[in-house]
Amino acid sequence: MPERTYYPDGAPSWPELTAHDLPTAVRFYEKIFGWTCKDLGPKVWHYTMCLVDDKPVAAITPPAVGLESTEAAWRVYLATSDAEASAVQVEASNGKLVILPMALPDFGAFALAVDPEGATFGLWQAGPHLGSRLYGEPGAMCWNELYARNTKVEDPFYESLFGYEEEQVGDGVDYDYVLWKIAGEPVCGRLRMPYEAARVPSHWKIYFTVADCDATEAQVVPEGGSVLVGAYEMPHGRVALLADPTGAAFAICEHTRESFTG
Repeated sequence: MPERTYYPDGAPSWPELTAHDLPTAVRFYEKIFGWTCKDLGPKVWHYTMCLVDDKPVAAITPPAVGLESTEAAWRVYLATSDAEASAVQVEASNGKLVILPMALPDFGAFALAVDPEGATFGLWQAGPHLGSRLYGEPGAMCWNELYARNTKVEDPFYESLFGYEEEQVGDGVDYDYVLWKIAGEPVCGRLRMPYEAARVPSHWKIYFTVADCDATEAQVVPEGGSVLVGAYEMPHGRVALLADPTGAAFAICEHTRESFTG
């Protein structure tokens, strides 16, 4: 499997699940994705690394101190070469910081932020821990999308933060989907949510690669999860929207043809 050695600023680099019931979440994902999960111990609040072929691809963690009421959710971290500078830009662009920039010895530095419409995301400044060492391989992250409530606010926010180049691939009206690019290469997408979904807040969605979308979906309910949207065809492959036993939603994708990420 090709190993990632670099993520440019603004590229999704690390997926992390916040779960109140770590053992249940770990068992589920070990079954669904074949991960090997390693608890790093009480000194780091039982932060649990999830591995594919001994390479880190994600993490499962209990809620941070002071955020114990946080619902179970997957969170994407966007790469930055300077977490403190990016955090300043977040606030200057009308976002908010939930956790101020913090250095983690032997890992890197991070911050947790919320965009002006309430979508939570992380900032990750790589140290010894780059982020996901695999991308687009079975069990690893392959794509991320911002489901945006107010694109007139959120587009400028992220574009000022990371300098994204924008390519509209929909019609911009009935289907408003933008590819955000860095140096001409797509790194993530932004979908304007339809008006009928008015009660759904802005949020990031993480896609994980699977070898067989339908077979993976079939495992979910027996393992305690739920199928939110059953498998269907998209231009880049077959996808499904699922939830784990803790209620955290995520998507899977079987790449049946060339995708945005190649």
